[in-house]
Amino acid sequence: QVQLVESGGGSVQAGGSLRLSCAVFGHSYSTYSMGWFRQAPGKEREAVATIDDGGSTTYAVSVKGRFTLSQDNAKNTLYLQMNSLKPEDTAMYYCAADFRPAFSTKWLTTDFTYWGQGTQVTVSS
Repeated sequence: QVQLVESGGGSVQAGGSLRLSCAVFGHSYSTYSMGWFRQAPGKEREAVATIDDGGSTTYAVSVKGRFTLSQDNAKNTLYLQMNSLKPEDTAMYYCAADFRPAFSTKWLTTDFTYWGQGTQVTVSS
C-alpha cells in the first residue's frame, strides 16, 4: 500500500521561503513520476512541478525560477523548495505519485494515482 506523507507547510510573509517534504512509503518501483499540485479555495487543483525517474523536471510558469524540486532516493522523499513566495502561492499543496510507465511528461491530476493528504501554505502580504 503506497502512502504519501507531506510536511513543511506553514505561514510566511511575502518574499519568504518554505520547504515541503513528501515521504513515500510502500513504494519499490523503479519507474515513477512524482509531483506537487496546489489548490486554492474555489479553484481547481493545478500542477506546480513534476519529476520523472530520469530526473527531468517540469515547472508551472508561475513558479519557475522560484520553486525547485529535489529528491533523496535513499529516504524516498521528494522536496519542494519554495522561495520568493507570493500571496498568490497560498493554497493547499498536495504531493502526488504514479508508478505506471510514462510516454510523456505527467502533468494532469488524472496522470497520478496516489495522493498525500495535503499541507497548507499561507503567504501574507
